[in-house]
Amino acid sequence: MVNLNTVLADMQTLIETESPSADLDACARVVQVANEMLTQRLGSPGKVINVAGRDHLWWGAEQPKVLVLGHIDTVWPIGTLAEIPFAINGDKLTGPGCVDMKSGVVQGIHAIAAANLPGVAYLLTTDEEIGSETSRGLIEQAAASAVAVLVLECAQHEALKTARKGTSNYEIVAHGLAAHAGLEPEKGINAGLAISEIALSVSKIGSAELGTTVTPTVIKAGTTTNTVPALAELSIDVRAWSATEQQRVDSEIKSITSSIPGIKIEVKGGINRPPMETKLSMGLFSLAQEIAPEVGITNLANAEVGGASDGNFTAAIGIPTIDGLGAVGAGSHARTEWVSVSAIEPRVKLLAEMITRLLKA
Repeated sequence: MVNLNTVLADMQTLIETESPSADLDACARVVQVANEMLTQRLGSPGKVINVAGRDHLWWGAEQPKVLVLGHIDTVWPIGTLAEIPFAINGDKLTGPGCVDMKSGVVQGIHAIAAANLPGVAYLLTTDEEIGSETSRGLIEQAAASAVAVLVLECAQHEALKTARKGTSNYEIVAHGLAAHAGLEPEKGINAGLAISEIALSVSKIGSAELGTTVTPTVIKAGTTTNTVPALAELSIDVRAWSATEQQRVDSEIKSITSSIPGIKIEVKGGINRPPMETKLSMGLFSLAQEIAPEVGITNLANAEVGGASDGNFTAAIGIPTIDGLGAVGAGSHARTEWVSVSAIEPRVKLLAEMITRLLKA
């Protein structure tokens, strides 16, 4: 039995606890609030695990058969709540982090309560939005014994996510030599020109046919308008459907050079999240499709998406993983993000029944 009013009250509590990823104190507070909620709804507290000064929260089995996975950090700075307060208007619930992914986190708590079976763990991390550097080891440890990982990122237009692109991030630094731009520019080595040349060249590494994108994003160069730039930096975002493509792009980016004499190139970064491929998700999607009509969900679909999640890590170590089991809504990372209130109860029931059948199998 799902009490929608209780679920909504818990969502309000969690959404109103602001938790930008970079604010360690705020992340510690949201872990405390989430742990109090776990204690109240599930009867026992989770274990707070601190990694490199950052708190994460692990509830339940130490070697789970089913891992439910979510994060409670957001992209929103402290103070956003005053500008975008929690609210419910008709079918739309709004507030910072509501769809990505605090509503889904609360749905997970109530689904685990409804299943009420041993053998499940719930891992809530606080650095997903900034690359999961401190939580990746915990995620892989928690998933290692599992037959399934159920990720509570939001649905994709009501569809579950059965594939996600892998992500890589790079910073290319060009080192040149400063000189006066008016008096003796010929004595300089222009790092700005070098990084511009590289930005054009790396954009050609992608493959439209294979869905691989290599996107120059942030470019920085120079200090003053009358100085030849001695230093320039370029950030690059890479997305690919396969590990083979990730490795190809990684190799090409790390072998980049400049045609400008005297420029030295430094490449930082690399592969962050491997792809989540369909071979590890379709069995779980079939289970979800079987359950969906029983809980009032019609025409449950699946989607392949470009964004990555922590489910990429669990799929990469060979654990069946499916994503998008959280809230139904839209607008992740946008001020217009929202959650469908009418979809909450069916999605809690879907998740609860998936947990139950996986544990009993």
